[in-house]
Amino acid sequence: MSTVTNLDVPDIADPQLYLDGIPHERFAQIRDMPGLAWHPYGDNGFWTVSRHDDAREVSRNPEVFSSAIGHTNLWDLEADALEARRSLIDTDAPDHTRLRRLTARAFTPKNIRRWETTVREITVELLDEFVAQGGGDWVELVSAPLPIRVILTMLGVPLDDADYLVELSNYLVEGTGDTQSIPPDAFGNTTELRLLPFNSPASHALFEYGEQLRAERQVDPRNDIVTELVQAEADGDRLSHSEFRNLFHLLVFAGNETTRTALSHGAIAFADMPDQWDRVLADPTMIGSATEEVLRWATPVLHMRRTAAVDTEFAGTQIAKGDKVVMWYGSTSFDERAHTDPLRFDVAREANPHDAFGGGGPHQCLGASLARLEISVLLEEMARRSLRLRRTSDVVRAPSNFVHGVLSVGMAPA
Repeated sequence: MSTVTNLDVPDIADPQLYLDGIPHERFAQIRDMPGLAWHPYGDNGFWTVSRHDDAREVSRNPEVFSSAIGHTNLWDLEADALEARRSLIDTDAPDHTRLRRLTARAFTPKNIRRWETTVREITVELLDEFVAQGGGDWVELVSAPLPIRVILTMLGVPLDDADYLVELSNYLVEGTGDTQSIPPDAFGNTTELRLLPFNSPASHALFEYGEQLRAERQVDPRNDIVTELVQAEADGDRLSHSEFRNLFHLLVFAGNETTRTALSHGAIAFADMPDQWDRVLADPTMIGSATEEVLRWATPVLHMRRTAAVDTEFAGTQIAKGDKVVMWYGSTSFDERAHTDPLRFDVAREANPHDAFGGGGPHQCLGASLARLEISVLLEEMARRSLRLRRTSDVVRAPSNFVHGVLSVGMAPA
């Protein structure tokens, strides 16, 4: 058995740490420790999975490392709160298999390619506006509106509501930090915060929005994902009330926030390291590898928890049933064992087994093909314009250990 005592393990759970970006030195220290490091947290703690290969093994062994037990974030939930919040990412087979089957068809690579024209039209419009006004907040002008408008179009949500849903997503990210800027009864919420995803009243607002849309599609079906979910329920592959609202919540948040984060970090990287963008401009065939490097560099979701379903030994460490086992993608995507010179942004990186979409297995990110499409189309349209970026402000990051979020960053055409 190899373990590291609490005193030896640097803190990686404090959300305030991430105001300065991923704490790479701390993660490197943990990666070099034998076995898994035990990290104190609250009244207990968690086993820290910091190496790439270990995260892959945890992800692909759901019988031992469960997503349904406890919670997929660091903190524990009471049984009623866990059931109230449970979505696709908080389930194991057979429930996970059933829920994923209801949504997976819309997100296959083949079906996602059908949306390329829509993605490109939105991208062109946003870049034209950005250039015409001489730049501004890249998050507000490009990286936030692009993915939310795409996913809302796919879901069948009116684009006029995009700003409102981006606002709700911003409040959800706040819920992963230490403080929230809105009161518990915001948006007319009367539900205990512990029963809401991210402990945020914005989840109540998103639930209410989804319920209204569901009711509309029951009487007025259309060619969109919400209609597919409603009809699947009606045809016998039933979604319960809580399953529908939590799935809608997940699709809006994950289909928006994570890609927004990647687009933000990609722009920052190309502005701060213009030689890498020059390589893409000189050879547009690099857009594929550049897209993967943007994803690795951004690593939008910083961690995901599993809970040991049985006593087990893993990575030379004895793990007890019920222990939290947390995969830190902010470490595994920068593991020297899997990536050469991982702290270098390299658009030509050939071997790039990053964990931006998780570590594989049944919970591999449903929206991976869509995220890749949105990033690659943005890079293509920037290259077509020979658009170079320069930063005009500091980066304002989200104080979150869960989402590698960027709240704002000033950009202008170089």
